[in-house]
Amino acid sequence: MSLAVVLSRACVGIHAKLISVEVHISNGLPGLSIVGLPETAVKESKDRVRSALMNSGFEFPMRRITINLAPADLPKEGCRLDLPIALGILAASEQLDVTQLENKEFIGELALTGELRPVSGVLPSSLATSNAQRELFVPTANAHEASLPKHSQVRSANNLLEVCAHLYQQKILAIHTSAIPAENTAYGLDLSDIKGQDHAKRALEISAAGGHNLLVYGPPGTGKSMLAARLPSILPPLTESESLEVAAIHSVAHKFHPLNQWRVRPFRHPHHTASAVALVGGGSYPKPGEISLAHHGVLFLDELPEFERRVLEVLREPLETGSILISRAHQQIDFPAQFQLIAAMNPCPCGYLGHPQQACQCSKEQVQRYRSKISGPLLDRIDLQVEVPALPKGTLSQPNPQAETSAQVQARVIAARQLQLNRAGKANVLLTNKEIERDCALAPELRIFLETAIEKMRLSARAYFRILKVSRTLADLEQQETIAAHHIAEALSYRKFDRGV
Repeated sequence: MSLAVVLSRACVGIHAKLISVEVHISNGLPGLSIVGLPETAVKESKDRVRSALMNSGFEFPMRRITINLAPADLPKEGCRLDLPIALGILAASEQLDVTQLENKEFIGELALTGELRPVSGVLPSSLATSNAQRELFVPTANAHEASLPKHSQVRSANNLLEVCAHLYQQKILAIHTSAIPAENTAYGLDLSDIKGQDHAKRALEISAAGGHNLLVYGPPGTGKSMLAARLPSILPPLTESESLEVAAIHSVAHKFHPLNQWRVRPFRHPHHTASAVALVGGGSYPKPGEISLAHHGVLFLDELPEFERRVLEVLREPLETGSILISRAHQQIDFPAQFQLIAAMNPCPCGYLGHPQQACQCSKEQVQRYRSKISGPLLDRIDLQVEVPALPKGTLSQPNPQAETSAQVQARVIAARQLQLNRAGKANVLLTNKEIERDCALAPELRIFLETAIEKMRLSARAYFRILKVSRTLADLEQQETIAAHHIAEALSYRKFDRGV
């Protein structure tokens, strides 16, 4: 038979599209051509495949070989199609029984020796193959990652000969299984490490309970970064489906999520010199950026005003929608980006505005210019804005045995989040306007109180709804069904930065 079809997968965003590798061998001058929008690495596979077949003891057909990667209008990149191309050539040249390729998919890069090398984006391919109820053959180095989905049938091999031996039914490759941890591994950082700053810790707990964005500002060395780094330790653990989503994004980005952090929410901390593309993703063949790598987790932006303004502005849409659409000439890729933004900054350029012991050297105009680097629309999307002041003298040297641990705070956060899931099926931060009217209903006198406060503080309509969400979270932390006046008052107290205080 001079025609063979081998199934594989190509990554498009975080999804794996089915690829049919069609190999046809005909009479004519010897040559090998690949069609179907292959990029450079795919075109170069013909040289790797030729050497791998010959060095593995197979005959490379000295005839006209045409390889079509269908669908032809989908761009293909990377080296993952080396293995299916090699098997297609063997089947088309009758060195392999084509019926043995049925109900199977193959992914892997070939070395010139015939060894199989790992590729990125295997987890999305494994999820798609499992849903299609087919077996997936991958390099041994990818086996652990590929076998994470339930009901997956993954077989791994070290080289081309092992794959062919299995297809010849000479040496069967075992189905690989991975043991997923049932519980969290210790995060390593604990909230009890931080001395003082009870007000900021309270805000951190509210942020975790409702998934709210948080801005902490204060002089240098007051614990802003320490607070942000400990947020994952009090967040609810990831569910199994969320863990797979996070791992799939990291797999596509060549950063496989480690199993010892399987149910711990990701924490991304890009430097302030990061570009807009690094933050939201992009490239000729779009890859996820920091906001997608922080999906279901935390994106921490330290020294917020030091980021370029145009870089910060790209966060506005994903903060509202929970995703980012990257458009290119050939395709549009939608990456998930449901992250929790935690930002930290100094109150002024020198950092000591309002410090009780060190005088600020900045003029009013310098302070205004420094703060204006953060646009109003972006600040409007940050629910909690909390000052982290300098600690009183002697606080650091005193023992703090009464400090709550992350586990204690996490228990309250999980209880509050469970209320939200039972009520609306989502965290409070994700509530729509109609759901806010239903779940955050206020008594007439409380509605008048809030509207008056919004008018005096000159806050926007978006801020009005976000204050309602924070108030709902405060009530959930107290296991209260209705929002009370002190919940609204506390939620309003976390908007001081909006008023320029």
